[in-house]
Amino acid sequence: MQLAWPLPRFSNAARRAGAYLLDLVYPPSCLVCRKAVAEHGALCAECWREIAFIERPFCERLGTPFAQDLDQPGLISPEAAANPPVFRRARAVARYDSDKARSLAHRLKYHDRLELAGPMGRWMARAGADILADADLLVPIPLHRLRLAARRFNQSAELARVVSRECGSPVETQALLRVKATAPQVGLSRAQRAVNLSGAFRVDPECAALLDGRNVALVDDVLTTGATANAAARALLRAGAAQVDLLVFARAVTSA
Repeated sequence: MQLAWPLPRFSNAARRAGAYLLDLVYPPSCLVCRKAVAEHGALCAECWREIAFIERPFCERLGTPFAQDLDQPGLISPEAAANPPVFRRARAVARYDSDKARSLAHRLKYHDRLELAGPMGRWMARAGADILADADLLVPIPLHRLRLAARRFNQSAELARVVSRECGSPVETQALLRVKATAPQVGLSRAQRAVNLSGAFRVDPECAALLDGRNVALVDDVLTTGATANAAARALLRAGAAQVDLLVFARAVTSA
């Protein structure tokens, strides 16, 4: 008689042993300040308190936090009423004016810290649970091919892949293309940013059928004025998407 080896038990034991050895060689440290923590991919207590997480009550359209709870579900901010975004709803993990949140976003984007995409993407999946419940497809904000060649990776695509694993919605990295090498947005006014991004995005004709009638969640690392997200959402809606929501790690907050 041939005995079957208990593979699941062996697999779990192997994973635990591997994690133990990893902790011996690379002790868990805070993602921001590098202080010792209990497990990999975590923040220390001090950095956690200073990360400026965004929680309700917030504007249902822009995801910006309110200064006080008015006990009115579905309330939108004056900014959202005056300048409605092209996308339907935005959700973010933290405020970009938090030094800790900004540090994480910059380390992923500019310092090739790809291991940060895991915890950041998992936080995004929790922060955007309501829009992800409606999402048929995740689409990361693309980089122009020249910038992608220089940077070697798209941080938004890395985050989208993690979010996809958490929520189960598929990610399509080639549906939206950045066809215009735009100038840096830093220092531009809202109107100048809109002009800069005019015609920057288009949908790949071969992927248009994937968008037809679908609810799309755009994924990006940071939301500032919303010009990039609006331009990308407009291209997706013109290609036939039913609605477009936006999920980011950090967002600028101009009013609360």
